[in-house]
Amino acid sequence: MEGLKEKSKSKKRIYICHTYYHVYVACLKELNLPVKGEGPVRGQASLMLSTMSTNFGNLKERAEKSGLFEEVMLYEEKEESFFPELAKYHKDRGNIVINMLCRIRYTKLLGRLQAPFVPVDLRQYGEIYVFCDSDPIGYYLSAARIYYHALEDGLDCIRYYDTARYDNRGHFKLKAWMAARNLIFIQNGYSKYCLDMEVNDISVLHYPCPKYIEKSRRELVKNLGEQEREILVSIFIENREKLEETLAMGTGHEHKVLVLTEPLCDLETRERIFRDIIEEYGVVEGKRAQIIIKPHPRDVLDYRALFPEHVVLEGKFPMEVMNQIKGLVLDRVVTVFTVPDGISFVKEKVFLGEDFMDRYEAPEIHRQNEQIY
Repeated sequence: MEGLKEKSKSKKRIYICHTYYHVYVACLKELNLPVKGEGPVRGQASLMLSTMSTNFGNLKERAEKSGLFEEVMLYEEKEESFFPELAKYHKDRGNIVINMLCRIRYTKLLGRLQAPFVPVDLRQYGEIYVFCDSDPIGYYLSAARIYYHALEDGLDCIRYYDTARYDNRGHFKLKAWMAARNLIFIQNGYSKYCLDMEVNDISVLHYPCPKYIEKSRRELVKNLGEQEREILVSIFIENREKLEETLAMGTGHEHKVLVLTEPLCDLETRERIFRDIIEEYGVVEGKRAQIIIKPHPRDVLDYRALFPEHVVLEGKFPMEVMNQIKGLVLDRVVTVFTVPDGISFVKEKVFLGEDFMDRYEAPEIHRQNEQIY
């Protein structure tokens, strides 16, 4: 770990984010720091936004304007498919030894190929925080032998989908041993250069990992003052007045139900899923409720066109930011796989989960934890 102890580090810390939720947690962590003092203080961090899976719009400009970060930059992270030379390493040779040798070569090569696209010298940062290190940035850090802290991709997401164990089912202990020696790469706390893996609640996780550390998201929110809450909203909500006006629509309805969408299945099936949800959960105390649809940031279904009778919010912010809207109280929130525990402005939380999704696709597609061995 001597890399972290070098006195020549010119930058304090950096957060590498792939989604709006990642940025939200990064902001919470910074807002929990003091504004001055001898230790880590607010405003000294860099924020790096990976464009690989998310269009962040003008979030970069709003984050810069907030003053919460020293610098904000875009990272044109490249998916594996961008490098055709990697495809040959996925061929099953029918021999575990040969397959593992191919994986070793793949791990090193993907890390090296990613290097030209990393916009800064990460060796200059004293602390590196990475959300979703299963993406190529994790391979890059391991290939470059740079230590980092990993953070849970979503709220309690490992509880429902332990990607490290699912992706490496079969001889997992052997693979974890190899990852700990930087021969291959495994995400979520198993890489040699991952110092620790921050999760929301260790008690709900089925499988242990020695690098798990618990950092409650609820506690991070609880510690925010009025000024910190305003900074948070300013980063994610471009027009707060318009959002509050939209949420106030449908005054003729006695009840309001929030439906959180997700990029599930194909578009046609996705539409059917959310029509079914609205039909089944859109009634409160025997009365049809006002439906408010909050699209997932990566959901491309055109809800405004398909559901013109309902209120459709802008999708480019994490749902938890709505906690900061004063006076907002809804009757119910309904989600499929998004964990709703971080929402405090609803009376009832409905998490549908795997049993619900069995109606729309083969169970093995979404019941990943049941396939771990």
